[in-house]
Amino acid sequence: MQSHSLPSSWQAPPRSGAQRWTLEQIDFSRTNVGAVHDVDHLFYLVVTASFIESGSDTYTRNLVAHFADWPEIADWLEHQWQPEELQHGRALRTYVETVWPEFDWPAAYAAFFDEYSRLCTVDELEDDRTLELVARCVVETGTATYYETLRDLAVDPVLADLAERIRADEVRHYKYFFRYFKRLREARGTTRLQVVGALRRRLIELRDSDTDVALRHAWQHRPHADAGDDPPLDQVANRLYQLLGARLPLDQAVKMLLRPVDLPHRLEHLIEKPITRLARRVLAA
Repeated sequence: MQSHSLPSSWQAPPRSGAQRWTLEQIDFSRTNVGAVHDVDHLFYLVVTASFIESGSDTYTRNLVAHFADWPEIADWLEHQWQPEELQHGRALRTYVETVWPEFDWPAAYAAFFDEYSRLCTVDELEDDRTLELVARCVVETGTATYYETLRDLAVDPVLADLAERIRADEVRHYKYFFRYFKRLREARGTTRLQVVGALRRRLIELRDSDTDVALRHAWQHRPHADAGDDPPLDQVANRLYQLLGARLPLDQAVKMLLRPVDLPHRLEHLIEKPITRLARRVLAA
């Protein structure tokens, strides 16, 4: 297997080798449990996020193997990205168990991971490593805007603080993936049409995303699920997606998604608002 170096012009983004924050910096004892406990959409938003983030080591292993020929990228994925993603999972799990102690998080997560791990394979990645970095930009855009929305929906300062910490991490991760993408594109001559294709494929996949799997297991293991008076899963999902669609910072998301396309600045500026309006209509449908 041949190992590749990034172009000579490459300057790796600064990396400290340590997380920007730790769980010990969050005082979960200050959580306003009474304000959050009965807010159904916060239960589902936090639980589903905790599942996906906690399973990120499986996905990272796939990515590290995929980028084995590019040691700089593989090293960052394994030693910076993965620890931070797993910390997100631990923090969110701690919040869930603080607010909803009656929810059996380990059992629900085990059921989720049994299904998720079978779907999370190297075959799901783009064959072209440059295009996989484009796909990563799409994912980080989605997570950054998700946590910004969760922060704004939070009725508890501890949750708002946690969501903001994770949001900042995800924005920083996007910047890393974008920088790596630019250097590989320079080295391999990836075309704009190829980039658009990768963006389109990943955006379509988001419609059948890991979130759907996580939400189903959160709903199946919800407290008092046998009571029979809760709304069905499809109704819960529709309400959540409508709530997120109305609150997501789509203008920011569109800017982040257009960056890998590398359009002329004037053209990019002209199409940002129409694309944002279209995206909002699609999400509201």
